[in-house]
Amino acid sequence: MRAAVTFAPRKSLFDISNESSGTNEFRGFFSLFWISLFLFAVSTYVRSVETNGYPLNFEFASMISRDAITLALSDAVLVLNTGLCVPFAKAIAKGWIRYQWTGIILQHLWQSAVLATAVTWTFNRHWPWVQSGFLTLHSFVMMMKMHSYLATNGELANTNRKAEKVLTQLKQATEAEGGWDAALRIAEDAMLQHDSPIPQGTPNAPENAPEGSTTSYVDARTAVTLRQRLAARAAAGAKAEGSAVKTTGTRVLSPSATAIPTHPPTPSEILEHHPSAKISDLAKALSDLERDLTGPVEGRVRWPANITFKDFAWYQLTPTLVYELEYPRTDSIRPLYVFEKSVAFFGTFALLYTIVETFIIPLTPTKEQSFARSLLDLAMPFMISYLLLFYIIFECICNGFAELSYFADRQFYDDWWNSTSWDEFSRKWNRPVHTFLLRHVYASTMSSYKLTKQSAMFVTFLLSAAAHELVMAIVTKKIRFYLFAMQIAQIPLIAIGRIPAIRRNKLMGNIVFWIGLYAGFPLLCVAYCAY
Repeated sequence: MRAAVTFAPRKSLFDISNESSGTNEFRGFFSLFWISLFLFAVSTYVRSVETNGYPLNFEFASMISRDAITLALSDAVLVLNTGLCVPFAKAIAKGWIRYQWTGIILQHLWQSAVLATAVTWTFNRHWPWVQSGFLTLHSFVMMMKMHSYLATNGELANTNRKAEKVLTQLKQATEAEGGWDAALRIAEDAMLQHDSPIPQGTPNAPENAPEGSTTSYVDARTAVTLRQRLAARAAAGAKAEGSAVKTTGTRVLSPSATAIPTHPPTPSEILEHHPSAKISDLAKALSDLERDLTGPVEGRVRWPANITFKDFAWYQLTPTLVYELEYPRTDSIRPLYVFEKSVAFFGTFALLYTIVETFIIPLTPTKEQSFARSLLDLAMPFMISYLLLFYIIFECICNGFAELSYFADRQFYDDWWNSTSWDEFSRKWNRPVHTFLLRHVYASTMSSYKLTKQSAMFVTFLLSAAAHELVMAIVTKKIRFYLFAMQIAQIPLIAIGRIPAIRRNKLMGNIVFWIGLYAGFPLLCVAYCAY
């Protein structure tokens, strides 16, 4: 299940430090977009001053700042509550709680209680739609982080139990070969005969090595040679797709650089080359389990050493909804980069505020207004607001937190604007949520409940649609299921879009996608506000 999502050092597409951005043929349109929006905002302010005597009336500002201290304290309680994940995970690691199924039941009861408390609290406070929507969405984010952390550690607890059983069987098998150390020496000889001879040494073994195996390790030069073959398969999959950088996990390297781990092979990796088929098979099984229990980047973190409050705090700061023992990391925090993203955030928010206060709130639809006219009036303001909100969240906020947490994988979105179908859009526009659903809903339901791909896709869409409808119900204080129905309707549309004749016409697919997106936002606004 963990293999469904991988992390690699990548930069976001709109990041000005992305090398590919400087060679993109459409880079001038990016500059044109922001210059045009700036001129549009200035002309809006000038017209407002001439008509009303002020650029903005700031009624929207007074609404979104209402009860701000209470909202901040509520959000702080929500975030601090997630810290209970650490003692919960420790209890699972020590065997006090079996993750399946006791831990899973307790985890879902806890997550449901957190969400129910947040929803009830927003209704009791009678907050406007901005505050209600923010706390609800942040509750979902915290729930997904909690779920991924506990599910991953629970899965690793099961893996560790399997590894202990295989290790016991492996030790029993080596007894027929003269014991553990004797079997290791035979396996080392087999490895060195296969490779060119290199002088051997006896460095200290890792702390978690089996007792009595301290003389079974080769020196650093031999380890490098052996590691090149043992890590070849992993290295092939570690290339960043569409990325201009690689990483060792602690620093970002140029594309031409190579990073080969120099730590010695583990006993199980050495025993994989033992002449005995039984020992070799058990060693391979143990090596696979040990790799699952070890950080995927440098292999320096091994479960359960990761279950600490410090590690959890870094995970909370990292802009990802999928937990891993290790992430690709950058070498340092760039203050100018953080400043750039902060300025971009405030500048983009000012533009978003102008659009919402001037062109959306005054045109809030009612039953008395023409349905078609409301759609036409709101289509462009909603689309511009959507683009600005997307840029604020995924380019400014996510990149800012990634820099502060040394997180090197900045692929928070793909080129969703080139989508030719709704399933492609759902995969590309919000990568953090997509990766969470991919690992913990889609792949999890297939592995745990043996669902087919079609059934797992339906469950994933159903859960996503229910979550979106809950947000709309809290924001509008209405239960209408309009958004739920629209999202579920994507499933047959996806099937239709996969027909070869339609799939080949990418231009038509992209046009249909943009028309649907243009119509969807004002349609939802009219439906929920007026009906």
